[in-house]
Amino acid sequence: MTTPAPTQLTLHKKSRTLEVEFNNGDHFILPCEYLRVFSPSAEARHEKIIVGKEHVTILAIEPVGHYAVKLVFSDGHRTGIYSWSILHSLGVNQQKNWQHYLDKK
Repeated sequence: MTTPAPTQLTLHKKSRTLEVEFNNGDHFILPCEYLRVFSPSAEARHEKIIVGKEHVTILAIEPVGHYAVKLVFSDGHRTGIYSWSILHSLGVNQQKNWQHYLDKK
């Protein structure tokens, strides 16, 4: 199965969300806090839980080849590479991931 690729990424600064539309029709609105907490960076994966990111925003979206983007956050975090499969998985699993996060917080 081929990983869906984004056809559009739209940063909504006021609501602090990233809207992602995929070529398979999937459409997600992902809060900046969610994307920061679930950063795929090695640094973030080694932390037990990331808290205090309620007001974080995305300052920049930088392309990484044709397979990913690097999100630059207002708290200085910039090492997470969000591949298309990671972005799609974060969208598909958003409710489950977020509830798990809130339960651990």
